[in-house]
Amino acid sequence: MKKIAILGSTGSIGSILVDIIKKDRLNFDVKLLSCSSNFKLLFKQASALNVKNLIITDKKTFLKVIKIHKYRKFKIYNNFEVFSHIFKKKIDYCMSAISGIYGLVPTCSVIQYCNNLAIANKEAIICGWPIIKKKLKKYNTKFIPIDSEHFSIFFGIKNFNKSEIEKIYLTASGGPFANFKINQLKKVSVNEALKHPNWKMGKKITIDSATMMNKVFEIIEAKNLFSINYDKLRILIHPKSYVHALIKFNNGLSKIILHDTTMKIPIFNSLYLNNKKKIISTNINIKKLNNLNLSNVDKKIFPSVKILKLLPKKTSLYETVIVSANDELVKLFLEKKIKFFQIHRYLFKILNLKEFIRYKKIQTFSVKNILLLNKYVRFKVTKMCI
Repeated sequence: MKKIAILGSTGSIGSILVDIIKKDRLNFDVKLLSCSSNFKLLFKQASALNVKNLIITDKKTFLKVIKIHKYRKFKIYNNFEVFSHIFKKKIDYCMSAISGIYGLVPTCSVIQYCNNLAIANKEAIICGWPIIKKKLKKYNTKFIPIDSEHFSIFFGIKNFNKSEIEKIYLTASGGPFANFKINQLKKVSVNEALKHPNWKMGKKITIDSATMMNKVFEIIEAKNLFSINYDKLRILIHPKSYVHALIKFNNGLSKIILHDTTMKIPIFNSLYLNNKKKIISTNINIKKLNNLNLSNVDKKIFPSVKILKLLPKKTSLYETVIVSANDELVKLFLEKKIKFFQIHRYLFKILNLKEFIRYKKIQTFSVKNILLLNKYVRFKVTKMCI
């Protein structure tokens, strides 16, 4: 039986993985599940998968739960310092699906305890990749990206040398505003921005999709994960979200990786990476294939993509500034404290401040300084906007 851990099991990615494992219970031994505060779903998952070790990171929720008698059959912890206690030997697979920059801490901590690490946490890859990469090498842990775009690239370029790749194109649906005009964006409501045409996702990532910041982040991730320069990475608008990556090689051939708009496919394949187990297949969608409608990004509608020109060639703490500022601006928009079109305007103001531009030259990484910088940037954004 494969020994498994799921960090962030109650989120969308974690829940899909739990459902996959439920259908193949005899082959998996789930050692640990974690959540922030959704304890009811956590205990439901734990009961279904016979999991004894649980982590609830929200302090108030944790204190509430440990007083409830019926939950005392589980071992419940409040932090990730218990990894060494739970994992006596390296487990086979761990999914890190905790959202936000604070997912960096458990992601880095769990590397030494697993043979295969699947990461669905953008912030960890963008802000802390040098730390993660160093730990992966130190503990001989294999890495599997979970984003549909990055898993598609991961799958598409295996058995190829980096020098053979001419360009990699990541596709973006354009979200709910792909066909809007600039004047229309000034009147966008929170509810309109949350209506993604293809994907069911959390609020934060849905807004990032609407602004195209999600794709900016994915370009940074691709650069980090595959050690490919920014000049070889491009974004294409693809409204149907059927193609996830297009890879052009130097020999004139190109690969298109496509699949239905479900995260089940990259998650399933990350779990059964070397087993070649068959997922319940669907036919190729000929209608979508005949109407790919690939096009370049309109920078007037999606000005956020201009941030790519601000990025330093080497990974720096400047990427933490970008992630942190955007996180806080999306939060303010969801709270209806700023307008939709103001997200990118304030973001550029922050990124062009001298006190933050200097971080382009800082490549000294630690989890502590990333989290401290995140806290300060968010404070600065709030002070500027409100």
